[in-house]
Amino acid sequence: MPAKILIIAVLLAGWFGVAFAGGDEQRVFGWVEMATIEPWGAEVKAKFDSGALTSSMHAEGIAEFEKHGERWVRFTVEIKDQAKGETVSKTFERPLYRALTVLGAGGEDHRQVVLMKVCIGDTVYEEQFSLEDRNDMNYPVLLGRRTIQSLGLIDVTKTFLHGPRCGAGSVVQSHQDKELDQDIGI
Repeated sequence: MPAKILIIAVLLAGWFGVAFAGGDEQRVFGWVEMATIEPWGAEVKAKFDSGALTSSMHAEGIAEFEKHGERWVRFTVEIKDQAKGETVSKTFERPLYRALTVLGAGGEDHRQVVLMKVCIGDTVYEEQFSLEDRNDMNYPVLLGRRTIQSLGLIDVTKTFLHGPRCGAGSVVQSHQDKELDQDIGI
């Protein structure tokens, strides 16, 4: 009997060694996590959405304008700050990263995409976010596959495993430093 247990243990160790790339265990997140929009610090519920390639953030009053010869976007994020329990609002201006056409059951939707930073756990992630009015949705922030691949694994049976704990010394994972896996549907 002990020999069978040893064989099973060796097989499992080998499988986990491959699954976790050299033994470095990946972090596991719930399908919903608390995050803060940085550098603002407002705390929101962020849903991991493996069906979306690009992350999405609630935005109102979206308007493009020109600044220093480049296309920029001005928008307002009005959300319930989960830490304060009250509705808060902030207007942002960001360079337009790209334009996005979303095809869905309701037809085509054209959205602006900007780079924004969110804190999840103890790390700040700079990610692409498409802007859309999500007032009628449960979650003001959706994290798509481009973002999920930087975070780790998702346990669909869990929620709120990593509260935002970012501070002045937190690691910032810059969008430009990301290596995107082509298998996620880019």
